[in-house]
Amino acid sequence: MAQSAKVTLSGTVKDREGKALPFVSIALKKGADSSFVLGGITNESGLFTLSEIAPGNYIVEGSYVGFKLLRQPLVIGTLSAFLDMGTITMTEDITQLNEVTVTEQAAQGPDARMDKKSFSVAESISQSGGSLLQVMKNLPGITTDQDGKVLIRGNDKVVVLIDGKQTALTGFGNQTSLDNIPASAIERIEVINNPSAKYDANGNAGIINIIYKKNRQQGFNGKVGLSTGLGALWVKKDNLPGIRPQYRNTFKLNPTASLNYRKNKTNVFLQADYLHTPTLNKNEFVDRYYDNGDLVRQQTKRNRNTNIITGKAGLDWNINSNNTFNIAALFSSEKIIDRGDEPFFNASLTQRNRLWQFLEDELKTTVTATSSFQHKFAQPGHLLNLGLNYTFHREDEKYFFTNILPESTGLDAFKLLSDENVFDLTADYVKPLRYGHFETGIKVRRRYIPTNMQFFPGKNSPIDSLAGGWANYYETIPAVYGNYVLENKHFEIEAGIRLEYVDLKYTVNPSHPTYKSSGYDYLQPFPNLRLAYKLDDNNKFSLFYNRRVDRPNEVDIRIFPKYDDAEIIKVGNPGLRPQFTSTVEAGYKTSWQNGYLYGALYHKMAKGTITRIGSIVPGSTIIYNIFQNAGKSYNTGAELIWQQQLAPWLSLTTNVNIYKNTVAAFTVENLYPVRNVFSAEKQSLTSGSGKINANFKFKKSLEGQLSAVYLAPDIVPQGKTGSRFSIDAGIKKTVKSGEFYVNATDLFNTMVIKRSVQGDGFHYVSNDYYETQVIRVGYNFKF
Repeated sequence: MAQSAKVTLSGTVKDREGKALPFVSIALKKGADSSFVLGGITNESGLFTLSEIAPGNYIVEGSYVGFKLLRQPLVIGTLSAFLDMGTITMTEDITQLNEVTVTEQAAQGPDARMDKKSFSVAESISQSGGSLLQVMKNLPGITTDQDGKVLIRGNDKVVVLIDGKQTALTGFGNQTSLDNIPASAIERIEVINNPSAKYDANGNAGIINIIYKKNRQQGFNGKVGLSTGLGALWVKKDNLPGIRPQYRNTFKLNPTASLNYRKNKTNVFLQADYLHTPTLNKNEFVDRYYDNGDLVRQQTKRNRNTNIITGKAGLDWNINSNNTFNIAALFSSEKIIDRGDEPFFNASLTQRNRLWQFLEDELKTTVTATSSFQHKFAQPGHLLNLGLNYTFHREDEKYFFTNILPESTGLDAFKLLSDENVFDLTADYVKPLRYGHFETGIKVRRRYIPTNMQFFPGKNSPIDSLAGGWANYYETIPAVYGNYVLENKHFEIEAGIRLEYVDLKYTVNPSHPTYKSSGYDYLQPFPNLRLAYKLDDNNKFSLFYNRRVDRPNEVDIRIFPKYDDAEIIKVGNPGLRPQFTSTVEAGYKTSWQNGYLYGALYHKMAKGTITRIGSIVPGSTIIYNIFQNAGKSYNTGAELIWQQQLAPWLSLTTNVNIYKNTVAAFTVENLYPVRNVFSAEKQSLTSGSGKINANFKFKKSLEGQLSAVYLAPDIVPQGKTGSRFSIDAGIKKTVKSGEFYVNATDLFNTMVIKRSVQGDGFHYVSNDYYETQVIRVGYNFKF
């Protein structure tokens, strides 16, 4: 977990006439006993800097020939990495300054603000060699859903950043591709429950910041590694009759290299990974019941081959002591080949009504270029940061279907090409103050996504060939923010506001049978406030408030139906509008020598809740899942994290999150494929999750980890999900120049995604027995 950062202190010493005093001796002493801690002298401008100061109670002394001793009290807190004492005046007159006692603050587990938690990926022994998503599912407060998304406190409206920036690799709106980022490339993961105004307003559940590896040691150094493994070691559930076999004993491979060269003012770095992961990506069994008595039993089995190449390279150039320039590029190529079978049977499995087989050939290419410039003013921590980022993401997707009916066989296909272009320009300014800091900045984003879909229907095809064509997505977002932090002996205040203007236009093929061009714009404030009271060294209360937005992503409003399931079809909705959420939270943290306890109570209130709504057309059994704004929803809960060093060889982290999800009654109108109205009564369910991570140190060079996760049933609009449980385990042996590890995810193969959905005229239950069990071995070599 993150520890309290050291602080850099600065100030300027002048005489009573305002003249700078060079070569003044500055001493930092403890407030309790005046023992010496750190010292320095002022430069020709009277400026002094003292670094690496621990939070606590201090006295600053200044001595200079011809001037009387200067003594000033000082609070060093945990919220600002830089503090400025401003101008300190020395005088020839005798002046005795009163001392103020300040209590030293202990190192803490979650971030001192209690709004962020930081986790080292290297400590996740049971997930080494896996994907980023697999690492995340064991972190406190984070779960995953049936679509492979991460949830914070049961909410999937999460923004995922890479090195503090949004990219197409993880999604500019809704998260994406987290299961295809190698954990070997990541240094640490930051979870921010209550983001400040500095961050984009998107993502009401919070922000996950992924920090890529980068070494800054002198000379040439790095780390190379190789992991391999097997998944789907046994069959969870047998196929329905007459389809191709499920993937078994899927072979995994993940070579990785992290290289760094630093000399004088220049640092060059490279992080490269290859991920080969065949998986049984989906193995869902669905029973659909209709009010007219019909029953359809189906299975969706998807054997997936995924090959991913990722690389990040960059240059850090320290132009001089005050100016730094950075440039970096990230490249990702993700090749997906899916071979799927989807049989549809009657209730007794004696008659097959359809066999829908498909081949998906998809290539996702992402290129991100970033540049940044930092100017350091004379005062430490007084900064101006400028950034320019460009992201290109191409989605080239082809599906080829064989539609086998009792009396005919048809060949269907569709092709989709989407090019996403995103420009971000940012400017951020930070000014340290005596008891905190002030930051402000601007950001301008321009995003353009042209998309083209072509359908090629065959005989007796379920494909709506008229629903293809083109659609263009335009988004412009200028924003400005300000944030102020103040800290003294007992109180902390952080207050900020972000003002965002959004102009979104979505133009579509005028011949589309249902949807027309649409869009929206708004100018909205997004405030944040945090108040904290420190009882003593080890106990703190905090109160949070923030307002955030979740804008529909391009794929959410995409007008083209998707047919990887022939009879449960997903469609976007260009009429979708943003979801606005207000959050209040109260937190308490107490720390002791070998552990800490953190608790939080939270309540979220959302308007315009974004979700998929399933409906059927009269006379048909095909279900259309369409995004809609379902009205108001609420999320109220409590989270508890307990970490304890129980023995020199055993530490334990326990996380419990209990919440109540409520979706108010709502009525929506689906337009596709024909107009129909859906209404739902109020839904409410108490859910949660529990996690235990035990870390063992058997001897100096041998470590182990055991992780257990339980997810309680939860509600979704129109239904609920079932409970889930899994156990992960791993062991790591450190040798002179590296480490060996062996681990297993879902050791007992118990993870199954269960869901039930109730619609007008139908309901269905599903169980997805997809691949979750993987055993890996690996080695990392450091030099």
